[in-house]
Amino acid sequence: MKKYKMEAVVGIFVFLGLLCIGYMTVKLGNVSFLEDDSYPIEAKFLSVTGLRIDSSVKALGIEVGKVKKITMDQESQKAVVKMRIKKGVKIYDDAIASIKTEGLMGDKYVSIDLGGGGSLIEANGTIVETQAPLDIEGLISKYAFGDVKKQ
Repeated sequence: MKKYKMEAVVGIFVFLGLLCIGYMTVKLGNVSFLEDDSYPIEAKFLSVTGLRIDSSVKALGIEVGKVKKITMDQESQKAVVKMRIKKGVKIYDDAIASIKTEGLMGDKYVSIDLGGGGSLIEANGTIVETQAPLDIEGLISKYAFGDVKKQ
């Protein structure tokens, strides 16, 4: 009888440990099982160099979403960035999306200027005005090898 009691206590302890590990994995990994608190939008860029899936989407310096998919549109020869934006964030049809860098050598993220005139972008809508990322490496190489002209 004592043997079964000890096995039961160990089993309960292991179960609770696995439950805690699962909870921490979901919380720290920012995993969301139900994505009903966000809506999808997309933007088309000439270049998305350095941008990755799960990169941040920021507006006014605040994270308002995540990049969910990056594909290529063969017809327009542009990269299509599909994002999920939190429900309370209003983005207008004159919004501008640009790809920026956090810090000097940091990760890339999508910055959205929310706009203010016109109508709201609905779910599955598209941000028309976009700006490609600044090519810092290209600028540094031009400066280092003397291609920059002084005026």
